[in-house]
Amino acid sequence: MAKYKRVLLKLSGESLMGDQSYGIHPQQLKHYAGEIKAIVDMGVEVAIVIGGGNIFRGLQAQATGIEKVQGDYMGMLATVINGMALQSAMEHTGMYTRLISAIEMKSIAEPYIRRRAIRHLEKGRVVIFSAGIGNPYFTTDSAAALRANEINAEIILKGTRVDGVYTSDPLKNKDAVKLDQISFSRVIRDGLAVMDMTAFTLCQENNLPIIVFNINEPGNLKRIMDGEMIGTLVKD
Repeated sequence: MAKYKRVLLKLSGESLMGDQSYGIHPQQLKHYAGEIKAIVDMGVEVAIVIGGGNIFRGLQAQATGIEKVQGDYMGMLATVINGMALQSAMEHTGMYTRLISAIEMKSIAEPYIRRRAIRHLEKGRVVIFSAGIGNPYFTTDSAAALRANEINAEIILKGTRVDGVYTSDPLKNKDAVKLDQISFSRVIRDGLAVMDMTAFTLCQENNLPIIVFNINEPGNLKRIMDGEMIGTLVKD
């Protein structure tokens, strides 16, 4: 039996690039779909928030002279493209999915309605939340924290390219130590990189735990559902 009944999986757009410098790598899409199907088959209700950094980041807008708010909206649209790609890959494996957008685009995605999203999860459909929260100045981390709380997820699973949270950057400091578990207050005190502070504070205030783990390691997602200590658990 799975350790968690309902989870929100946060994926970065950059992870979709694979070994490319931008765009969507087909093999990476296939990998994600397989990892997600493994836990859906266990009966886990899965919601997903995916970033758009492989296509466009709001930070890029500054370099091109695009006004920040406009750039943030462009980044939101990039998450919709990634959501559509992930939806297609998952449906190829036989999963039932719903793509939901915080910005109305009726031809390709449902509008966000909390009760409807929860009903989809209850029926075993994988829900993909795209377009952030529909407002500039908020990251997809913030969207993940907000949606996870709204749908009563038990935990946020933040899939990254690293295997957890370290005392410092392991690429710069060979003495950096991986932490198996850490409190919200210590993350803030030590300035550790887990999520942006807006998202992190929302999780802390609502006592919503976070697991930071390497999504690229085959089987990690299922191991978490089996109760193994994978990555770093953030909780009070």
